[in-house]
Amino acid sequence: MSHKIQKPDWLKVRAPISREYHDTRQLMRDAKLNTVCEEAACPNIGECWAKGHATVMILGSVCTRACAFCNIKTGRPDVLDPDEPGRVASSLKELGLQHVVITSVDRDDLPDGGAEHFAETIRAIRKTSPNTTIEILTPDFLRKPGALEKVVAARPDVYNHNLETVPRLYPTVRPGARYFHSLNLLNRVKQIDPTIFTKSGIMVGLGEEKQEIYQVMDDLRAADVDFMTIGQYLQPTPKHHPLIRFVTPTEFKDFEKMARGKGFHMISSSPLTRSSYHAGDDFQKLKAARLAALAG
Repeated sequence: MSHKIQKPDWLKVRAPISREYHDTRQLMRDAKLNTVCEEAACPNIGECWAKGHATVMILGSVCTRACAFCNIKTGRPDVLDPDEPGRVASSLKELGLQHVVITSVDRDDLPDGGAEHFAETIRAIRKTSPNTTIEILTPDFLRKPGALEKVVAARPDVYNHNLETVPRLYPTVRPGARYFHSLNLLNRVKQIDPTIFTKSGIMVGLGEEKQEIYQVMDDLRAADVDFMTIGQYLQPTPKHHPLIRFVTPTEFKDFEKMARGKGFHMISSSPLTRSSYHAGDDFQKLKAARLAALAG
């Protein structure tokens, strides 16, 4: 069985024990905020929370979809909390972050998929922490006309939407989504507001072929995506999609070289890479890369 594959040394991380980690954890508890760091059992939680970095998950903690790779609960979603945008903003001000990442569960039950809630959260953060840069990681808003436009109008600094895997594996890995809809969403962000950085990522180790990964890179560049992330899939439980193999650090370096050659402003490719890992540092590099490209 796939879950019996021995985890290699390069994926072993230390248990979170620092005081700063516990301070961040307590702040999230006090504000009754959900974080994708905990809900998705991210391996980087100790490092990120020790630095005061956290990815806040809005729109509740229960997802309306059941993607085969994801550890977030699926079922009847939470009642929408109108006070959440303000709570998120005040908590992030207390953390004093320079860069924040806001994500959510899928909310197919809502008429706009939660788009207005995203927009309200962005506006609330801008009001309380005007110098904080904002990165959002949104669902695909499938079949929700006008939803994307609401979020883009609130002008986040980075718009992230993950493709997650190669198109061939969508029926088993991401059955509720459509590959080309997600690509079109990313392209549409740039069409509406070219100043917003766009970002997307995939997991590897699900059974994809190298050439399929290269094709995803080409598709993302055709959609004018600035930043790509590639990380190792880790099977949350035996009930989730099987882990086919662990991809070596050398292979991740090869993916990085290929992506740079295809023209991405930024590429993060490593076993522990996740959408929000080192997001603040990467945003500064992304801005510098754009300026260099314009100057060139």
